[in-house]
Amino acid sequence: MAIVIKLDEVLHDRRMTLTELSARVGITLANLSILKTGKAKGIRFGTLEAICEALDCEPGDLIERDRTRPPTKDEVDVEAST
Repeated sequence: MAIVIKLDEVLHDRRMTLTELSARVGITLANLSILKTGKAKGIRFGTLEAICEALDCEPGDLIERDRTRPPTKDEVDVEAST
């Protein structure tokens, strides 16, 4: 199971660019790009809240669990340590 970030889809639905979101939220374009591509290892709740505010959405609109995808190495490492 993997966590999928649907930022690109929500941006498209809102007809907003990543650059515009970056300016509205005050997060660098590079960091938003990392989040959008699914390469982020985590996100702070304050950042998630700011993105949701700017996009007028809920956290569940941006984050989804995909049960069909195998877990990433990081997910396996976390599960093994708990």
